[in-house]
Amino acid sequence: MKNKLSVENLRINFGQKEVLKNINVSFVEHEITALIGPSGCGKSTLLRSLNRMHDLSPDAKISGRLLLDGTDIYAKEVQATKIRQRIGMVFQKANPFAKSIYENITYGLKINNLPHGKDVVEKALREAFLWEEVKNDLKMPATRLSGGQQQRLCIARAVALRPEVILMDEPCSALDPVSTLKIEELISDLKDRYTIVIVTHNMQQAQRIADKTIFMYLGEVKEEGPTQQIFQQPQHELTSNYINGQFG
Repeated sequence: MKNKLSVENLRINFGQKEVLKNINVSFVEHEITALIGPSGCGKSTLLRSLNRMHDLSPDAKISGRLLLDGTDIYAKEVQATKIRQRIGMVFQKANPFAKSIYENITYGLKINNLPHGKDVVEKALREAFLWEEVKNDLKMPATRLSGGQQQRLCIARAVALRPEVILMDEPCSALDPVSTLKIEELISDLKDRYTIVIVTHNMQQAQRIADKTIFMYLGEVKEEGPTQQIFQQPQHELTSNYINGQFG
């Protein structure tokens, strides 16, 4: 069980506000890790730090180390664009480009000078369990897909770049139960090839798909461990109260 990502003494401030306080966690290769906790506890801030999304925020101040296979991704010589090739991101709301299904997959490949033929597109769509549904409509605007299909397209777009890690920020929050189940099946299937970190408010979802769960509260990690242990035998009273719905 090798750690793919390790976070050491991570602190993040936005202006004067300290949002993450001395975070130390690790993410095991080919496992699904769920980040849970009440709104505003720092889950998405932590997730976005894992592929340097906060570089885009001028008031963000980051200290500590974040290691990908032992290399600090915030080191001066490391390019953020290279990190984002290795660590993909899927957002809460499906955000397909206003282009065809085919062009949605090839766009990132082209700008990164990677092969972008039909076989690459088909492979990505198959990995996202979408190929059979769209194979005859690849020229159709992606915005005409259903919400669940759009989210799977965004996952296909991420895996097309062959990242090593996929970050997902509440990827099912806007979806119906049937689409949610399809995305969960897809995520479980993808962990054979990728390391996955998912932010979720859905406690049942965390229990269904996550190998490890990290509970956060007010910018700190309060508890982490195997998902079954966190939900059945939490060590911290706050964890117990949260997963039993006493606050959120």
